[in-house]
Amino acid sequence: MMVRGPRVRCMNRKPFHAGNGLPTLSRRRFVQGLALGGSAALLGGVIKPAWALQSLGEPGALAGTDFALEIGEIPVNFTGRARHATTVNGSLPGPLLRWREGTTVTLRVSNRLRVPTSIHWHGILLPFDMDGVPGISFPGIAPGETFVYRFPVRQSGTYWYHAHSGFEEQTGLYGALVIDPARPDRIGAERDYVVMLNDWTDEDPAAIFAHLKKQSDYYNRGELTARDFFDDVSRVGLKRALAERKMWNQMRMSPRDLVDVTGATYTYLMNGTTPAGNWTGLFKPGERVRLRFINGSSNSFFDVRIPGLKLGVVAADGQDVEPVEVDEFRIATAEVYDVIVRPQEDRAFTIFAQSMSRDGYARGTLAPRPGMEAEVPRLDPLPLLSMADMMGAMDHDTHAMPGMDHGSMPGMDMGGHGGMREVPEVHHARTEYHNPNVDMRVDMPRTNLDDPGVGLRDNGRRVLTYADLHTIGGSLYPQPVTREIELHLTGNMHRFTWGFDGLKFSQAKPVHFRYGEHLRIVLVNDTMMTHPIHLHGMWSELESPDQEFQVRKHTVSVQPAQRITYRVKADALGRWAWHCHLLYHMEAGMFREVVVS
Repeated sequence: MMVRGPRVRCMNRKPFHAGNGLPTLSRRRFVQGLALGGSAALLGGVIKPAWALQSLGEPGALAGTDFALEIGEIPVNFTGRARHATTVNGSLPGPLLRWREGTTVTLRVSNRLRVPTSIHWHGILLPFDMDGVPGISFPGIAPGETFVYRFPVRQSGTYWYHAHSGFEEQTGLYGALVIDPARPDRIGAERDYVVMLNDWTDEDPAAIFAHLKKQSDYYNRGELTARDFFDDVSRVGLKRALAERKMWNQMRMSPRDLVDVTGATYTYLMNGTTPAGNWTGLFKPGERVRLRFINGSSNSFFDVRIPGLKLGVVAADGQDVEPVEVDEFRIATAEVYDVIVRPQEDRAFTIFAQSMSRDGYARGTLAPRPGMEAEVPRLDPLPLLSMADMMGAMDHDTHAMPGMDHGSMPGMDMGGHGGMREVPEVHHARTEYHNPNVDMRVDMPRTNLDDPGVGLRDNGRRVLTYADLHTIGGSLYPQPVTREIELHLTGNMHRFTWGFDGLKFSQAKPVHFRYGEHLRIVLVNDTMMTHPIHLHGMWSELESPDQEFQVRKHTVSVQPAQRITYRVKADALGRWAWHCHLLYHMEAGMFREVVVS
């Protein structure tokens, strides 16, 4: 393991703990969020996305094959302070677009901003020059110009669209996309709602990025305190508590480095509505309600549950899966899950989406009648990274660290059912060594997919994992793999630099796929953070640890110290983006160009 440098803390920041072990927002910001609620507020009026309170079968969505979209700015107010948002057709989120599989769509996107812009159709299979990534697939849309996207619709399901220019995605340029299947939908429901989750900040995103570059934990106000130490002593005894603190100090790491940007600046939104706005979807008792969850945030993971209801997960990233019933699921940035719920009682139910860093939440309501509410759960305790997350974060000859059990010894992978498996050997690129952009390497990663992740383990609820997901119909690529590509997700937390194999995008050459070849992609996370990795233009078919087909996705979330593999058929000619979907990680270098030729 490469030891990180000391962390320098800003001493004038407000404390984040309220004394009960739970993170708390600034009281002013929290109360403002509750008081204002609602959607983005125009100065002198209120706007709501047209589809926000309606079933997909009712008016409001833009449907058909020809669309006119206008990107501009509007003043908004989520927290008591007026700010400007980047919007599509004057709404945040942008309008819900409905396409039909087997048609050809034309989208005329006009730029009314003073800077270039773009729209990327996330997860959509299309010609590379329609993908909407400036500098990769097209030049971008200049101010005052209109770009015409036109392509055949070759798939169905729930997807979304967003900007791929600068930080415009963070300022509101995103929207939902639903594609109706050419054949009757196998997922029947009497009600059908999009539930889009986002993170809003009053700060200039460029200022956020500058803060992170100067001090990577600038927004982390949940670090361990003396109170936490004494709680640990009560829980595990003085000797073990000291050993655990010593271990983390020796590694120059924090077990609460979960995400970079938190509720210290974010207000979490559901369908463009703050928690107090109480977005509501209506139902009649006994009806099947389909909820299409989209994580359209820039930098946030959400843990979603509806107390009192089981969640029947029926699709992942637009692709139907064998139904699996859970109490809760984690949705990474850019991921999509469709779930079916069937409320039987004539009462309200809270849709609760708490941030992984437990510093805030988005929430809405399912109710038989407008105006109803249900109890909002308390935030779960702020989680700690464990040795399961740091497993193998050491060189081959490093001894076990204090507090490690046999299940986390180097070279072994503890599965969720207690079984041990040999961990495949990893191959670090030469660029990972003696590199200031790399502060740790994982030599013995874990490969299990049945881990729900930090903060969700053994919480008393049935939590979805990738091991539960099985795409209906199996793999699209049953032919043998012809080539394997291994890349490591790397970074230096202190410098806030991120990349693949220790190289930022500006330092890296494109990755070349040969047209028609069947690839196995190996990703090894050499960092402490979870990274949702998105390959444009092609499906990522996630494999089990035994390299059997698991689930087809467009965004694959890789946990700390985890090795995952997925298959890719290089069937899309052109230039494509491949990146972490955490916006600030992508901007800091975790981005590659893929050329299929």
